[in-house]
Amino acid sequence: MLTHLPSRDEIVAERCRRSLPTFIREAWPIVEPATDLVSSWHIDCVAEHLQAVSEGELLRLIVNVPPRTMKSLSAAVFWPAWDWLLRPHLRWVYASYAGALSQRDSMKMRRLIKSAGGQDEGTIFQRLGYQGVLRLLHDDPWELTKDQDAKTKYETTATGMRLATSVDAMATGEGGDRVVVDDPLSAKQARSDAERDRANIWWDETMTTRFNNAEAAAVIVMQRLHEEDLTGHLLEKGGWHHLCLPAEYEPKHPFVYPDHVDLVSGVELPGDPRTTEGELLDSVRLGPDRLAELVKDLGSYGYAGQMQQRPAPAEGGMFKRHWWKRWGELPSLEKRIASWDMRFSDSQEAASSYVVGQVWGIAGADHYLLGQVRARLGFTDTLKAVNAVNEWMATPAKLVEKKANGAAVIDSLKHNVRGLIPIEPEGGKEVRAAAVEPTVEAGNVYLPDGEFIPVPPGYEPTSIDDFIHEFAIFPNGAHDDQVDAMSQILNWVANAPGPPSTKENHPWR
Repeated sequence: MLTHLPSRDEIVAERCRRSLPTFIREAWPIVEPATDLVSSWHIDCVAEHLQAVSEGELLRLIVNVPPRTMKSLSAAVFWPAWDWLLRPHLRWVYASYAGALSQRDSMKMRRLIKSAGGQDEGTIFQRLGYQGVLRLLHDDPWELTKDQDAKTKYETTATGMRLATSVDAMATGEGGDRVVVDDPLSAKQARSDAERDRANIWWDETMTTRFNNAEAAAVIVMQRLHEEDLTGHLLEKGGWHHLCLPAEYEPKHPFVYPDHVDLVSGVELPGDPRTTEGELLDSVRLGPDRLAELVKDLGSYGYAGQMQQRPAPAEGGMFKRHWWKRWGELPSLEKRIASWDMRFSDSQEAASSYVVGQVWGIAGADHYLLGQVRARLGFTDTLKAVNAVNEWMATPAKLVEKKANGAAVIDSLKHNVRGLIPIEPEGGKEVRAAAVEPTVEAGNVYLPDGEFIPVPPGYEPTSIDDFIHEFAIFPNGAHDDQVDAMSQILNWVANAPGPPSTKENHPWR
């Protein structure tokens, strides 16, 4: 160690080595020389969680925070540079939905590492540069190699490496001690079932095979854009620590809040200090005026996902939670009708689709949900479910979507079950749901009073809360089978040729 350097620099260098939040404050002017750093508790909170990963306290970490809150700078620039102060042998793999984003942060980190300093005043990195700080900490500091020093990949003389890649573009043979994904999906991609599946499969089948050893750590940094985005996919598997920081505090937020976490070492990670509903995460970067603009610019779904870390607004998106009416005693019903959504699968895995059969009662303009079967069923069990519902609550008309697997069910049952009506859906799911949205908003749709929807013997009931949640989060939910079944019958009733009581040839008869 160089004894002629001022002792205060040695002290500051040691503080930087011990604390990622301190390192970020000291190194900030090198990475963002034209912008002053405005400190905030959430920056330190994220940094201390990342530091816990470096110290082996957390091996799997998911961070959900709004954009423009230093998530990429913290996780993809400062953190790996800080970790290399003492562990320059570590190999880092960074991925994003776009390779240009991974490359951008890789270049920022490289500029920091190569910084030489030279100023008389300022932070320790402005005065000494990254290499100068290394010399204070090590007698024989490392540096970047000259034969592998590119924008997308560079190595240290201590055998460390940083690779910048993108989803689906991971090079064969590359692995990491730290595997980090920063925004695996764009907001547009998150709306696509195929794109979400692609990102999830990429993680499961490619990135999980790139861990160098059992101690390798993984970090996902993103916003919540859909129930089945990579965050939702991994949380369902379990084993991940989840740090979720919405722009506005919600005491009843459905996802995990970062409560004070006691680590194995006895260290306590900081939690969200907010206690008042609506309290802001960062009043400087995301103040009231800016958030009001974002509500208009992003829309209710976009704001919920990107700012609040919810796939849909708290009060519901297309279907508001408070719109639903409840029935305790039924009026005189004109007719009962069944509606089936039959995307059955032989798989019993949690991710497979549900078969949903609903029975509705009609009285004037009002629609009453009388009962429902919702289960993961194969073909044979779907046939049994149709018969079970018909025996339990007979209906003259049974609507079955002709697409998916409905046609096969109709063909198998048409000689044994009366009233099977094939429905050819028009437009996409969202179009069909939007068509019945005014009926729900007007208060013409009633759900059973109580905790569960009635069900035939032998089937598990669905809770009313789960039913309402599926509609509230639509179309960003993991499932939409109940939405499809209800949209089908409400649209069919609305388009039927006149009141059933006055039409002898009405299809309900």
